[in-house]
Amino acid sequence: MKKDPSNMNRRQFLQRLGVGAGSALAMMAMEPLNVLAGTKKPDDVVGGDDSVKMTYRVQHGSGEKISLLGFGMMRLPDDQEDVDRLVDYAIAHGVNYFDTAPMYKGGRNEDQTGRALSRYPRDKYYIATKMSNQNQRLWDFDAAKEMYERSFERLRVDYIDYYLLHSIGGGGVDGLKGRFLDNGLLDFLLKEREAGRIRHLGFSYHGDVSAFDWLLDRQDEYHWDFAQIQMNYLDWRHASLNKNGWRRDADAEYLYDKLEKTGVQAVIMEPLRGGALGRMNDDLMARLQAVRPDDTPASWAFRWVASHPNILTTLSGINQMEHMEENIRTFSPLEPCTEAENVLLAEIADVMAGFPTIPCTTCSYCMPCPFGVDIPGNFAYYNDAVSKQILPLPDKTAVDYLTRKQQFADGLLEALPDKSQWANQCTDCEACLPKCPQQIRIPNQMARIVETLSRR
Repeated sequence: MKKDPSNMNRRQFLQRLGVGAGSALAMMAMEPLNVLAGTKKPDDVVGGDDSVKMTYRVQHGSGEKISLLGFGMMRLPDDQEDVDRLVDYAIAHGVNYFDTAPMYKGGRNEDQTGRALSRYPRDKYYIATKMSNQNQRLWDFDAAKEMYERSFERLRVDYIDYYLLHSIGGGGVDGLKGRFLDNGLLDFLLKEREAGRIRHLGFSYHGDVSAFDWLLDRQDEYHWDFAQIQMNYLDWRHASLNKNGWRRDADAEYLYDKLEKTGVQAVIMEPLRGGALGRMNDDLMARLQAVRPDDTPASWAFRWVASHPNILTTLSGINQMEHMEENIRTFSPLEPCTEAENVLLAEIADVMAGFPTIPCTTCSYCMPCPFGVDIPGNFAYYNDAVSKQILPLPDKTAVDYLTRKQQFADGLLEALPDKSQWANQCTDCEACLPKCPQQIRIPNQMARIVETLSRR
């Protein structure tokens, strides 16, 4: 449904639909849902013609039908023609939600997204972008406003469908206030929503849960239209562990439940936890294949997330056509997880929670490293070695100790042929620490990899 911001503001649009934000929240609050027990299925909408089988969810305030699979643009290929092909395939198969941000590729990602989507009528797609003012220099109102206005130019639009306060949680409530309240920026964005230049206003969350709670506890004041959280079947009850030098303040179960109780729909990021849930050791893979022999681990993870009724869309960071095709098959239409499948995935999550992995999602927010270390590349390889049961190394007296140690070193060389990008180049400068949304103690984890390589 296309809306003309020149003659209709957000409040008028809601009134035209006959749905006020307050009444939408009230209707939702009447039905508490047990999302894992399978007691109620979401009211999904499936594409109406034979060529489109995509599953859609209805945005509660506007009635917009949003594809349950959203295209996360952060990891786009560099070549614009490749981007265009991915976008063309996505739109042809019913995907209509596209997520980007000014900080991805230094703004180039927004530009790529705008170039690809501007070839289509404006009512064929919904764009989500963000206020990425994590750098304290951008807490200045004028600098932040410039970032906001530049997003319109790069995306080639005169309104933004879904706009987010990007990655609230770093620095807790004090950081939130410095970025958005003390400088008047949130007041400005609320006025932009009222004027129709922003259609839906929300936030994405990582880090200190106090900021998440603070915003939702003021729903009557801000009327958030949506919120973006990291959610997958591992983080559902295993995100707030405190081990291996990292910390998360809340499990996804807490975040999702609070959004549902508050009447705010969720947009999901990291459904595969940076790809980790798309790779699985043989034992766990066998348990999944015994139930659904033809499904990939990624399909299982997407189905689990999308089975929750208060989810508007599930973002997948896609840069290869084969992944696009597989993901679209999973959602066209969605086959929700059964209660037995939910139990199986909970058991697998319990097993995986005991693996000594690093909770990196390969978002690359930490990059570039001043000393050339490929931080996400090192972590991705380390976690892959854990998944393949090369790590942890056995006792030095074990007969396979040297073999597995060499296997780990050979695999790292294959994954990162340039040794100047290896973990042993880390100087513990800590420039990466404030950038990491997962709050990983990155130098500590680099030291872990170096120790594994150097053990005698």
